[in-house]
Order: sequence, then structure tokens, then C-alpha cells
Amino acid sequence: MTKRKVGILISGRGSNMSALIEAAKQPDYPAEIALVLSNRPEAAGLRHATDAGIATGVISHRDFADKRSFEEAMDERLREAGIDLICLAGFMRLLSPWFVDAWRDRTLNIHPSLLPSFKGLDTHARALAAGVRVHGCTVHIVRAEMDDGPIVAQAAVPVSSQDTAESLAARVLGAEHRLYPHALALIASGRAIVEGERVRVDAEAVLPQMIIV
Repeated sequence: MTKRKVGILISGRGSNMSALIEAAKQPDYPAEIALVLSNRPEAAGLRHATDAGIATGVISHRDFADKRSFEEAMDERLREAGIDLICLAGFMRLLSPWFVDAWRDRTLNIHPSLLPSFKGLDTHARALAAGVRVHGCTVHIVRAEMDDGPIVAQAAVPVSSQDTAESLAARVLGAEHRLYPHALALIASGRAIVEGERVRVDAEAVLPQMIIV
């Protein structure tokens, strides 16, 4: 089996990165984590990736005069490593239309809500304030607009009347750690294909597209 090479972009501890690394250790997983890049040299996730034997690098946005030159440096490093797919895992920089187009349909992100609801920050507090009964997370293909793009997979998390933003966030994060490896596997194996602004998932895909936790 030919495995797709994945580059992960992080800014912090990268807990979703860790989930992807663990999943990719399985012999039948269709992707390998080939590179982890951070825009912050102090990102804790870099140590974990190094300990796992994965190549890492730091490309600090502060070292460049503008976003374009910063992104060009990332693009060059990713291409040098032969990367096929990019996964954003707590990467706290908005990508420009130039970078998104350069990696169109090959960049995935995970967001802590059931998109298109609650784009942006503070999703758990906003979900509670809105009184929703079901919350969750979404893996989507990245587009230039923030938290927008074709949906690959979603995980639903029931909301309890006793929930706080913190308790809900903890349960959603657990769902994220299951969902992201599942979604990456769908894309890397070709069981999910981007068609315009939708993702078509093979009806015979082994894993369920919706996970209730």
C-alpha cells in the first residue's frame, strides 16, 4: 500500500497532531506523518513529534516581512518533504487565498463545532448560550474563508444540562481525537473525494461518518 505523506502544521501542544501520529503507526493506515511544522519555536508539539521520530521544523511568521513570504517558506519546506496532504492541528494563523489555492483540496482542518454553526472562537460557550442539544466537531477541506470548506466528517456530542464550557470542551476534544484520524484516512485512501464544494464518501467506507460520544 502506498501511503500518502502528511505534513502537520501546529502552533502549540498539538493534541490532534498526537492523535494523528498514533493512528499512523498502524500498518494498514493509508497515510504517514512525514513532517511537523510550527510557526512558534516553543510549541510543545514539536517535542512529541521529535520523540516519535518525525521530522520537524520551525518557520516563524515573525521572521518574515509579510504573510506571503512566510507562506512561501512553508510551501517550499512542505514540497521539499514530498508532502501530499496538510493537516492543520491548532495552527493559529489564517492561511491566505494564495496558500489555500496552492494546496487546494489537499488541506484539512478540524473545528470544534458542527459546521456551519459556530465558526470562529469560543465555540463551546456559544453553543451553550444558544441552547443547542447537540454539539460536536467537524473535519473539513480548507478554503480561504475562515472555518469554511467541504465537510469530510463530523462527530456529534450530546449537550448535558449540567455542562460548562470546560466540560463540553473536554468531551468534544475526545471526539476530535477519534474523528481526525478517521477523516484523514478517508481522504488518504481515496474513499472520500472532493467534488467542488462537497465531499463524496464511498458508501462502503469501513468507518462511520458520524460518531456519537
